[in-house]
Amino acid sequence: MEGGAPRDEPGVEIKTIPFDDQRPGTSGLRKQVSVFQRPHYLENFVQSIFDSVEGRQGSTLVLGGDGRFHNREAVQTILRMAAANGFGRVLVGRGGLLSTPAVSCIIRKHGAAGGIVLSASHNPGGPKGDFGVKFNVTNGGPAPENVTEAVYALSRKIARYRILPGGDVNIDRLGRSKLGTMTVEVIDPVADFTRLMESLFDFDRISELLSSGRFAMRFDAMYAVTGPYATEIFERRLGAPAGTVVNGDPLPDFGGFAPDPNLVHARELVSAMNGPDAPDFGAASDGDGDRNMLLGPGFFVTPSDSLAALAANAHIAPGYANGLVGVARSMPTSRAVDQVAADLGISCYETPTGWKYFGNLLDGGLASLCGEESFGTGSDHLREKDGVWAVLFWLNILAARQQSVEATMREHWRRYGRHYYSRHDYEDLDGSVADRLMTGLRRELPLLKGRRFGLLEVSLCDDFAYVDPVDQSLAEHQGIRVVFSDDARIVYRLSGTGTDGATLRVYLERFERGPSRHDMAVQDALDDLTAVARQIARIEGTAGRHTPSVIT
Repeated sequence: MEGGAPRDEPGVEIKTIPFDDQRPGTSGLRKQVSVFQRPHYLENFVQSIFDSVEGRQGSTLVLGGDGRFHNREAVQTILRMAAANGFGRVLVGRGGLLSTPAVSCIIRKHGAAGGIVLSASHNPGGPKGDFGVKFNVTNGGPAPENVTEAVYALSRKIARYRILPGGDVNIDRLGRSKLGTMTVEVIDPVADFTRLMESLFDFDRISELLSSGRFAMRFDAMYAVTGPYATEIFERRLGAPAGTVVNGDPLPDFGGFAPDPNLVHARELVSAMNGPDAPDFGAASDGDGDRNMLLGPGFFVTPSDSLAALAANAHIAPGYANGLVGVARSMPTSRAVDQVAADLGISCYETPTGWKYFGNLLDGGLASLCGEESFGTGSDHLREKDGVWAVLFWLNILAARQQSVEATMREHWRRYGRHYYSRHDYEDLDGSVADRLMTGLRRELPLLKGRRFGLLEVSLCDDFAYVDPVDQSLAEHQGIRVVFSDDARIVYRLSGTGTDGATLRVYLERFERGPSRHDMAVQDALDDLTAVARQIARIEGTAGRHTPSVIT
């Protein structure tokens, strides 16, 4: 890791003092906008990133964000800091916009030293909302833990940052300009990503479906960054009627809503898909474009089921016609894809939550598809999850199979069985309360095995740890698993993606092989597990919560 910048770089040094709260989480550093607006706060963290980049002199940096409040101001600051820290070129999306998948795509295509993504993902925007800064490394993926810890260590001892004085760069016009000795290249945020999608999917077949007049689609961009991508790809390239993409103009406050593609926050899409005139296919993506939600008329595809269906049908898409080398899922994600992997005779890897854990598997050629229950799916085409990619994959499958979304999933369940699955979130818990609850669970683990809760008997319980098969690195305390003799499962984990308090996530899963048991309401199928999960964790007694904040 490098320390200071060479003395002959342009710019000035500004004295500063460290902040003690700049440890990046699984998705970078996320705080409220007001925190990032504090003097030197953004600059300290960005300088710490730059000081961690080996060989940055003369290299290329990719820069863009989801358009949330403070995005444009942060872009200007980072451009002037990059110029003062020896970068040779910055590729910045027009208007400061780049989806997270596009950043990964552009890093990989142009051989960049890395990229900075300005986003707090699905968290709310606006002056009172959240902001975030994430660094992606040269493979296009999120910085691994050794890098984020190095950034954090640098942020704890920073005494100065470098910045080029001067006014703003015009980031609304395509083309090149100079900032000191550095080239600023404003690029079309959609172009490189669209070309990559064309290489993976059968655009002719999808276009025939979307322009046939027999198939209607609705894509809700949630006033976030995927609006321009969806409009270009679905409407202009693939011929879907104008208006297929709704809420497609990125807004700094996302229209006053949380850009979170789930059944609660994407209520406009959910209502349309459950209405009398529902289109054949509905989809939504989040703030920075890396998540997806998929629906048919009156039918919700869980992210876990989506990953399994993509794996089972991957051969349909040209980019995956030669087969999959393996698949991977985060530990809390349902085990539906495990059934498909076993049928295909390929490996299925179980990792901690966080897309960075998939990076080594993808780089090492061990996995082709990967996914998380938190509405994230992706493949080896990038090193990020990718919302628009997932929608295109499903469109390719539907166009080839000439089946509805529901028919496709029901056929899948008949072959592989159905994994009933739900996540219960207890949001905004006091941090000390959340820690006490998890500590109590860990203390209880030795006493749980063999214990009965009604008809359920605990057969396995542990605090999940992961050894990376590529570099043998160890990640511990990644969630508590309680598995029962009938293979039902409960997982407890604290989330690190919010900015207010802590969120306890409780994951519930039950497998049913026989088709006669595939038509139950999800919460009914999981009712006994729900009660047991609350009992084991003492949620009511410890956290004072009688019901979850959100159920998905």
